This record gives sequence, C-alpha cells and structure tokens, in this order.
Amino acid sequence: MTYPKKPWIYFLGAAALILLIKYSDIIFHSGLHLISILMPLLLGGIIAYVLNILVDKLERLPPFSNPDHPAYPYRRAVSIVTSLAVIAIVVVVLVRIIIPQLTDAFRVILAGVPPLLEQLLAWVSSMDIPVPQIQEWVASLNVNWPQLVQKVASYLSSGMTNLFTTTVSFVGAVSGVVVQLLMSFIFALYLLAGKEKLARQFQTLGRTYLSRRVYQGIFYVLDTAHDTFTKFIVGQCTEAVIIGVLCTLGMMLLRFPYATMIGTLIGATALLPIVGAYLGAAVGAFMIFTVNPVQSVAFLVFIVILQQLEGNLIYPRVVGSSIGLPGIWVLTAVTVGGGIAGIAGMLLAVPITATLYKLLRQDVAKRQRAKPVETPPTPPQP
Repeated sequence: MTYPKKPWIYFLGAAALILLIKYSDIIFHSGLHLISILMPLLLGGIIAYVLNILVDKLERLPPFSNPDHPAYPYRRAVSIVTSLAVIAIVVVVLVRIIIPQLTDAFRVILAGVPPLLEQLLAWVSSMDIPVPQIQEWVASLNVNWPQLVQKVASYLSSGMTNLFTTTVSFVGAVSGVVVQLLMSFIFALYLLAGKEKLARQFQTLGRTYLSRRVYQGIFYVLDTAHDTFTKFIVGQCTEAVIIGVLCTLGMMLLRFPYATMIGTLIGATALLPIVGAYLGAAVGAFMIFTVNPVQSVAFLVFIVILQQLEGNLIYPRVVGSSIGLPGIWVLTAVTVGGGIAGIAGMLLAVPITATLYKLLRQDVAKRQRAKPVETPPTPPQP
C-alpha cells in the first residue's frame, strides 16, 4: 500500500473545505463587499475591453500599422481619442433623434388631457343624480373635517421632510455613481494606454509560477474567450443596426408615426439578445397610441412579425455565425441565461456558451485524431 508523499496537503484541503462550509455566509458577504469596492476597476476593465475593439481596428490602418510612418508613435493616443469620439457621436445622434420626438409624444398626451376631462365632466353632468341626495350621503359619513384637515397637514409636513431626506440621499447616490464612473473611465484609459505592458507582465508571471502545460492551457482558454467575446460584441452591434433599419423602413412603408425615433429606439434596445426589441416596442406602441390607437395595435402585430424574423433568422445567422455557435444553441443560451441572471445573463450566456462550444469541439477533434484507426478485418480467402 502506497501513501501520498505529502499527506499534510490533504489535511489542509479538508480543513479549508470545512471552514469554507462553516463560514460560508461570512465569506459570501465579504465577497460582495470586496466586489463593491472593486466595482470601479471591474467596470473600467469592461469599458476598456469594449473600447479596445475599436482601438485595435484603428491601429491596423495603414498609417498606424507601419513603424516607419510619422504617425506610428501617436497611434495609441489617436486611436483612443477617435474611438471615444465615435461613441460620443453615436450617443448624441441617438439622443437628438429620440428625445425631441419623445417630447412631442408627451406634448400630444398633455394636449389630450383637457378634452378628456371635459368629456368626463359632461358624462357626470348627464347622470341624473339629485343634489340633495348627495348632500344627505355626505352628512351620513360623520366625517370630522377639522381633524381630517389637521391629519392631512401633518401628513404633508412629514412628507415634505421625507421628500427632502430622499432628495438628499438621491443626490448623494447620484454623486457617488458619477464619481465611480469617472474613476472607471480613467482606469479604462490607463488600461488601453499600457495594454501591451500589462500583457507581458501577466505572461511573465504565468511562465514563472505555472508549469508549461498549465500556462499554455490557461492562455489558450483566455485567447479563445477573447476571440469569441470580440466577435459577439461586433455581431450584436451589427444585428442591432439591421433590426433598427428594418423597423424604420417597415414603419415608413406602413405610414406609422414616429418611424425614425421608434426604429432607432428598437435598434438600441436590440443590443439585448432576442427579447431586447420588445422593450423598445412597448415604448413605441405607447407613443403611437397617443396619435392613433388603431395604428398602435397594427404596430404591435408588425413588431411581432419582425421580431420572429429577427429571432429565428437574422440573429442566429449574424451573431451565431460570427461566433461559430449554431442557431439552436444561441436560442438555448439566451433562454437559460435570462432565466438564471436576467439581462446580464442574456448578455453573457451567448459568448460563454460559444467559448465552451469551441473548446469542447476542439478537444473532441483532438481526441478523435489521437485514437488509433481501426482497420476492418480482412475477409478470409476462399
């Protein structure tokens, strides 16, 4: 019977597992607190990762990819500034398209409120209710009006105090969010500016403290995940543009109001896989309802048809083909991810599933090649 050379490792592992189970609540809350502290850095990493897609494509342009070109030393700064400018322009265009037409919709709603009140008053006046009976009914309630007025005044004063406290808390929370976003943005710029140096440092640590096999395996998985996530983000943005353009053109052909605004809104919400366009459709149906209720019903029918086309044909082909994931698994990943973690799960489920799919497919192919080829037995000669 052979014994392990280092049995204390197993004892330490068992003790660590027991402590982990016993103090799981403390460890869980400590982990959440640590995540809240590191949230600006995590958010900065996400911002840097998304921006790096544009930065990397700009740095591959001929003036920046040639080391002998005079613009080569400034490629990183120019690429970062250009990427930020492109994103800022897109956001400004979306706001300038959506906000004015949304304001017009609310103006239509407010303009329709007075006529509605007049119709309501006319309907009440048309009801033949004798005034003395109403007075007798009010008197039978035995309401202590002075006490009621005092309670209302007390409630309003306490409500104003609560409103002031809530306002102060809200302003403080917003200020904290703004500070965190600013820190995340600055951290993202630092990551983009020194990404090559950071990559070399992590590679050096991996080669120093990990075995060659573990090091190659980890970086292979990371490289596959990076390729998948990059293609997913590009494909998702492409799909959002396609669905937004199709919605706008369809609404123009069917003569729906607010075609440009609603099409842009649906394109923006379509960044959420499969079901995102339905969120924009709800707002669009409400806006069309302020103009023509019948057209709002027709718009919902149009969106359902368009969404079926997008969910079963466009999305699996555009996003699924860009990340190498079959359409059936795209739909499955979105469904399961949304059920587990909501919107965040829907966003992450597709690239994570695609990464696992690629790794599994390559491992299966590798194991199939390693198996010896079985030759069929030679039939006996007569």
